[in-house]
Amino acid sequence: MIEVHELTKRYGDTVAVDRLSFQVPQGVVTGFLGPNGAGKSTTMRMMLDLDRPTSGSVSIDGKQYRQLNEPLKYIGALLEAKAVHPGRTARNHLLWLAQSNRIPVSRVNEVLDLVGLREVASRRSGGFSLGMGQRLGIAAAMLGDPRIMLFDEPVNGLDPEGILWVRTLMKSLAQEGRTVFVSSHLMSEMALTAHHLVVIGRGRLLANLSMNDFISQNSHSFVRIRTPQPEALLDALAGAGISSTPLSDGGFEIVDGDPAAVGDLARDRGIALHELSPQRASLEEAFMQMTADSVEYRTGAEQKKEH
Repeated sequence: MIEVHELTKRYGDTVAVDRLSFQVPQGVVTGFLGPNGAGKSTTMRMMLDLDRPTSGSVSIDGKQYRQLNEPLKYIGALLEAKAVHPGRTARNHLLWLAQSNRIPVSRVNEVLDLVGLREVASRRSGGFSLGMGQRLGIAAAMLGDPRIMLFDEPVNGLDPEGILWVRTLMKSLAQEGRTVFVSSHLMSEMALTAHHLVVIGRGRLLANLSMNDFISQNSHSFVRIRTPQPEALLDALAGAGISSTPLSDGGFEIVDGDPAAVGDLARDRGIALHELSPQRASLEEAFMQMTADSVEYRTGAEQKKEH
């Protein structure tokens, strides 16, 4: 398990991470979200002791990273896919990592097969595409078969097939009971992958809750309905104490309505329905709502909307 306690990082007068505290649960994929400049990468670097915190601490299974013997057996990470010597082959890159952590050499071929790089294992990594570099980074993270995994933008540069593969991999790792912590700016992908969310803005914790709770608490959900008998429907809704709002296309919006109750009401009154659909906001909409005050840079159009 990863535990972050009152973590703070200052660069001169700039506070990149501000008294950040949270735990990353086991057995689910946890998405780590925040606007650009929120402090996500800095936080992940401090988890791996690549940056020293100004104050606070991070523990991995009760220890700091620097206290771990053979750390690749405890935690695997993909932070910089291209952080590989360009003249080193994929196999040799993994071999030296394995030898430095007393990992069996046989594991190198296993992870090369796992990420689909076996056929190019003898090629120098400097000639790899961005997607191939991502796969090599994931292979390195998996090398020690760790119980904790950190991924920063793991699908960057991958084609649709590769994105699906990473999504499936992360879910399967979590189902095995591992801790999987993933930072990504792709909201649509996080919506399909993550079960839990940690959201930060300007270095501070904004939310630490399940995906469903995050969306429901930070978005507008409603039931959309269309009928060729609008007056009869409005009368029926009003009689049942259900308020509705007309839409520009002739439909109606019922906030916090129960689709089944609305459908039963229309049936009982003999009212035909052409549409009855619950509308749930996307993760992106909920994220924009939550982080509206934490965005570092805004366009002129966005600024005008506030005035």
